[in-house]
Amino acid sequence: MDEYFRTFRLVEVQQTFYEPPQIQTVRRWRAAAPADFEFTLKAWQLITHPPQSPTYRRLRTPLSTEQLRGCGGFQSSEIVQTAWARTRAVAEALGARRVLFQCPARFTPAPDHVRSLREFFRTIDRGGLDLVWEPRGDWPASLVRELCEELGLTHAVDPFRQAPVWGEIPYYRLHGLTGYRHRFTDEELEELRARVGRGPAYVLFNNVSMREDALRFLARVPGDATGERS
Repeated sequence: MDEYFRTFRLVEVQQTFYEPPQIQTVRRWRAAAPADFEFTLKAWQLITHPPQSPTYRRLRTPLSTEQLRGCGGFQSSEIVQTAWARTRAVAEALGARRVLFQCPARFTPAPDHVRSLREFFRTIDRGGLDLVWEPRGDWPASLVRELCEELGLTHAVDPFRQAPVWGEIPYYRLHGLTGYRHRFTDEELEELRARVGRGPAYVLFNNVSMREDALRFLARVPGDATGERS
């Protein structure tokens, strides 16, 4: 990790999505990193994803049938509240400032979903964290903007697919133009630089060649917060 810390200023922790690690583990990560190195992390999948999601195969915590019914979709359930408390505790141990909530495509802009989203973000204890929301699927930009402004969220996007509609500092997640196995060409990285612009931004690569592509992009925009998921 020493080489990573010398090269990048940022990492997005993916492990917290599947199962938050023990607090002593993340404290070791924080202690090993430079003081100015930034961690961001994904919220535990129990908050956003239903138990039918294939990502639950990597869940280690045993859950009862009743608990599983309460998972996902930002439900007002005890298990979702517990999952947020675990996520927030890890963020605090990492000294993280931002937590990403990545939604599955099945979390559509249906009225019941919008109500659950509003209730969750209005009532949780944020602990001073900046919260980042990545909706998937066919969400109208006007509704995303309304919700982000109302609930104090940053809109996370893949800049090759859409532009962010709300947030002081953009949060970009590169999923690959053709999927996870996509490797960005030099021309695509130049286009990415143009799309991102010159202001401060988070640029996270989430593809098979994420480290290599992040390095190649960083060479084009030195000083920006560029990294990969981990």
